[in-house]
Amino acid sequence: MDTLNDTRPLKLEVYLSQPNGEVTLAVATTQLIEPQYPVEKQGKFNGYQIPSFFIEDGILRMWRETKGGNTTYDFNYQNGNFELVRVHVLTNNATKGYIDESTTFTEIEIDLVTGIRTETDTLSGSGEIVNKRERTVFIRPLPKLQELHYSETPNL
Repeated sequence: MDTLNDTRPLKLEVYLSQPNGEVTLAVATTQLIEPQYPVEKQGKFNGYQIPSFFIEDGILRMWRETKGGNTTYDFNYQNGNFELVRVHVLTNNATKGYIDESTTFTEIEIDLVTGIRTETDTLSGSGEIVNKRERTVFIRPLPKLQELHYSETPNL
């Protein structure tokens, strides 16, 4: 975070090690991470934490809070770019500020490589699947990490 101006955008830089031991910048963007104190809100807190980034099984993963849940984005490095290959969204319908046995969790799994989008509604506590929907969604070319903006999600 910029210590002089906390309304400035945050910059994500991903460095990759090369076979010769050198480390090179693979991608950099200031569009992906929403500022916690955005100018649009006159520098007031946006209500969400800075996303977490980690690499797991060769996939760059970004986990972020969303209203009523969270979203995980998976990026695969190929052809010199990190391409979005999977999106996982978890939300719930709790309106009372807490979760009880009548809360429904909605899990959306989108595989951008195969184009399969699965939406599953599950009751809290029981694990009972209330509703499951599947459809095909093709997005070509796959979105690149540096092209995504925190306020946009590909039309999935």
